[in-house]
Amino acid sequence: MNNPFAEIEVRLSNIENLILDLKHQPKQVSTEQTEQLLTIQQASQFLNLSVPTLYGYVHRSEIPVMKKSKRLYFSKKELFAWVKTGRKKTVSEITAEADTYLKEKK
Repeated sequence: MNNPFAEIEVRLSNIENLILDLKHQPKQVSTEQTEQLLTIQQASQFLNLSVPTLYGYVHRSEIPVMKKSKRLYFSKKELFAWVKTGRKKTVSEITAEADTYLKEKK
């Protein structure tokens, strides 16, 4: 006759091993929780722009920036999105949009 508790013991052992494995794994911080902030010099390198050019964008409020006391901070995620807003559409994308607009207009 099989031991009815043997299967339970095996399952408990497996659970115990999983818990121990989780405890020993390095904790990973998601990039969404901690947004990477850049200084003006780091933002300059990231965007491949000069520091004075960045100051000009900040002065004209053309670039997303945060200011704490006398320091400027840039979110890497927001800078990437800002660069993407300057993307030019391809001829095929423009044609497709025009076709869609004309079809909806009729």
